[in-house]
Amino acid sequence: MLQQTSLDPKVVHAKARAGNLETFYYDNAIVRNFAFATIIWGVVGMLAGLWVALQLVFPTVLNLGPWLNFGRLRPLHTNAVIFAFVGNGIFMGYYYSLQRLLKTRMYSDKLSKIHFWGWQAIIVAAAITLPLGFTSGKEYAELEWPIDIAITVIWVVFGWNMFATILKRRERHLYVAVWFYIATFITVAVLHVVNSIELPVGFFKSYPVYAGVQDALVQWWYGHNAVAFFLTTPYLGLMYYFLPKAANRPVYSYKLSIIHFWALIFIYIWAGPHHLLYSALPNWAQSLGIVFSFTLIFPSWGGMINGLLTLRGAWDKVREDVVLKFMVVAVTAYGMATFEGPMLSLKSINAISHFTDWTIAHVHVGGLGWNGMLTFGILYWLIPKIFRTPLYSKKLASVHFWIATLGILFYAIPMYVAGFMQSSMWKEFTPSGQLKYSFLETVTFMKPFYAVRGFGGTLFVVGAIIMMYNLFKTVAQGKIVANEAAEAPALEKEYVKHQGEHWHRWIERRPTPLLVMTLIVILIGGAVEMIPTFMVKSNIPTIASVKPYTPLELQGRDIYVREGCYTCHSQMIRPFRSETERYGEYAKAGEFVYDHPFQWGSKRTGPDLSREGAGNNKKSDTWHFNHMDDPQSISTGSVMPSYSFLIDNKLDTSTTAAKIIAMQKLGVPYEKGYELVANQDLQKQAAEIAASLKKDNIQVKPDKEILAIIAYLQRLGTDIGKNKQTAQNN
Repeated sequence: MLQQTSLDPKVVHAKARAGNLETFYYDNAIVRNFAFATIIWGVVGMLAGLWVALQLVFPTVLNLGPWLNFGRLRPLHTNAVIFAFVGNGIFMGYYYSLQRLLKTRMYSDKLSKIHFWGWQAIIVAAAITLPLGFTSGKEYAELEWPIDIAITVIWVVFGWNMFATILKRRERHLYVAVWFYIATFITVAVLHVVNSIELPVGFFKSYPVYAGVQDALVQWWYGHNAVAFFLTTPYLGLMYYFLPKAANRPVYSYKLSIIHFWALIFIYIWAGPHHLLYSALPNWAQSLGIVFSFTLIFPSWGGMINGLLTLRGAWDKVREDVVLKFMVVAVTAYGMATFEGPMLSLKSINAISHFTDWTIAHVHVGGLGWNGMLTFGILYWLIPKIFRTPLYSKKLASVHFWIATLGILFYAIPMYVAGFMQSSMWKEFTPSGQLKYSFLETVTFMKPFYAVRGFGGTLFVVGAIIMMYNLFKTVAQGKIVANEAAEAPALEKEYVKHQGEHWHRWIERRPTPLLVMTLIVILIGGAVEMIPTFMVKSNIPTIASVKPYTPLELQGRDIYVREGCYTCHSQMIRPFRSETERYGEYAKAGEFVYDHPFQWGSKRTGPDLSREGAGNNKKSDTWHFNHMDDPQSISTGSVMPSYSFLIDNKLDTSTTAAKIIAMQKLGVPYEKGYELVANQDLQKQAAEIAASLKKDNIQVKPDKEILAIIAYLQRLGTDIGKNKQTAQNN
């Protein structure tokens, strides 16, 4: 006869009476390390965000050189907040909760330490390389290939340690939080590897193997699901553990958690194309993205409802307990963001919101509200426990809560208004049929909104600094229990299914099938969207007039990517009258077949540049030179920083041959052996631009970076301008 499950309380108590408990020790030292990293990197990442926000208010005052320009620091801010602050917060929560849910110490202290120090080394590498301009130019995936490899190695170390811990557990049942932890590990691994397939050109330069439309699809499949499986699913796991602990209440609904989990991970993976609505992405892929994005509201709100209803009977505690206040605001912000996201995926709303500050508001409701506030709540709950001391000051924690909440409001509300105003001004025509506002007028109109946003960001950062002080004072008055003693009976080796037991229990007791099923579920959506886009040529029709970039244009494009120009400028004209009137012919899929990486952008702080070198948008070489040197002297009210350093920087032509060879390997049709003579063509084109500038009394040597960026900007849109013939399928 098989034994009863060890989940049966009678069995547990019987074992305890019989003296069959095993003694072991939880590793709190690794939790402390990740907690300290969360606090420190959180403040650093938020300060970087505040700096770039204020650069849009004081573009000349805060123009302190290329390393601190908006285009280089904005990726640093996003990476610091996502991977340093939130990433360390995830691992802090994982290492604390996983040991207690499984009733065992982590599988390997050594792997835990390698994970911690490896992750911090990656963050430091990002903090050094991004301001230096080493970037792949893909949002949330800017880090170059050596760091990508390091991320892969450390992620495997983390997963190995986590899964080995699950296998040696003393608790047969895998609690709901563990499901989310497993899904996060396997999905982030798949996303990172697929999106990071690159062809190295040098130690800190590579080109993605995907181009144009295909690169855009892969990037936003990754980008949206990085939000889903790095900023959402792990935090839902933390919510399912820490919210019930803080409230001293069980999770509201076990069945709802099952539906929530499987529906969420299946639907989320399809939603990436909603970032590319009205773009050159095939319509069928856009439609799939819309359907699944809208459907996401149901599992997302299932999680929010499960979290808030866990507090049933405990709302009186919320008035008194600052930890619960943070958590309630976090779950509410999650509900708001996951309602708004599906709404923004509808074409009629996306036509208004996309490329505007509305998207920035939406992202920060999730980032500041959901991730930030939940992290703060967990820190306030966890630090006193592992240091066995009361919180240094509940009053300061309460001050932090209110400052942070006000900070979110002062940040988000102006950005919602700004986004709506931007879109309205971009689309407005005069009675005679002319565009009513120049793009620059819409930029200057935004400055008051940016100033209020900066005030909100300041409040949020001040709150984080108050928290840092409060928690470090708490640490100083306590002493960490680095190895916390615990007891639990050994895991029963045999199990019998009881009559009436829920079918999902079988999965919950078997981590390997759970991992495999999760992998299958998340692969379906990506495969359905990407395989046809890559395999069926009619999805990406070529255009005969589109030619590869000249060597100088290719070098200029790489400078454009290095300076993060895509963070402010789009290169995707949507088929709206307002956009075709302002910029020119709407974008076609075949225009981008040689673009590694694509540069469609996601925010228009500056105008779209798709047709910058063609038609009515074409400006002289002299205009571009002066605009790069001193933007405000050419465009009064511009928030663009100066790029005068490009006039002094010497263009590194030693990389030209390697770049041409790399492009040839990626399918760009340069002639065989062209790499041997490419620099001759480069020098010839540079000399022509230098001669053009000389006519306007601008003396610049033909070996400077400014000439390469001018060449690239003057190329944009000329292929379509020369030949508007119908795309031909090859």
